[in-house]
Amino acid sequence: MYAERKHTEPHGTPDPDAPRPRLADGPPALSNIAVRGRSFLALVVAPEPPLEIWFAALDRRLRQAPGFLAGRPVIADLANTAGPGATPAAALDALDGLVARGLKLIGAEGIDPERLAGTRWAGLPTTLHGRDAGAPAPAEAPPPASPPAPRYLLIDRPVRSGQSVIFEAGDVTVVGSVASGAEVVAGGSIHVYGALRGRAIAGLHAGGKARIFCRRLEAELVAIGGVYRTAEHWGAGLHGRPAQVHCEKRALRLTALD
Repeated sequence: MYAERKHTEPHGTPDPDAPRPRLADGPPALSNIAVRGRSFLALVVAPEPPLEIWFAALDRRLRQAPGFLAGRPVIADLANTAGPGATPAAALDALDGLVARGLKLIGAEGIDPERLAGTRWAGLPTTLHGRDAGAPAPAEAPPPASPPAPRYLLIDRPVRSGQSVIFEAGDVTVVGSVASGAEVVAGGSIHVYGALRGRAIAGLHAGGKARIFCRRLEAELVAIGGVYRTAEHWGAGLHGRPAQVHCEKRALRLTALD
């Protein structure tokens, strides 16, 4: 989706030394101010008491996949830390613990903003609106008939290091390789007709029914429906071979295809 904007200059060559128009007794006038909307994929973490045990489990996950949360926008779901029996400081301790581990907090949910008043978290947004990936949309009147949106994304070139491909509507097929440091995120399954060296995250909507296929498995991380594994946990026997990844009983299974 893109937007076109037509800008018309007056006839003649503008004088670069000409003074900018000024408001009466004020600063130079601005011709316009551009405001744009943009969507990001944020991760949600939900700390729960006892926080010592929860953070110990988080630390283990971060050691297994140190880059999984690095630099990503994170929302803290504090509902479990603000419920009955929770101490008043539990929510604040949870936020402090997340930031101490390098997570980039962009907001919180599940907590009354008044509980953050007067603390270092008073300015943290608590009214973010979004939906969980994979959650069913509420029933609504059918839209007017229109061509159906594509349920797949075909990328006919390699995905270079540093690139991030996110397609929540369905499957992603890459005719080429996914470089180390690159990322492919799909609502359904992921097919890579080359080497998979970066990160592949499938099943944002399909959940455990999604799969990952690649011509050569050299990935840094694979994930389906929120369950992930890193390279050191599937052994050297699969490295460099055609493989598929599927989810079985909330655990990822990797099998060779040759």
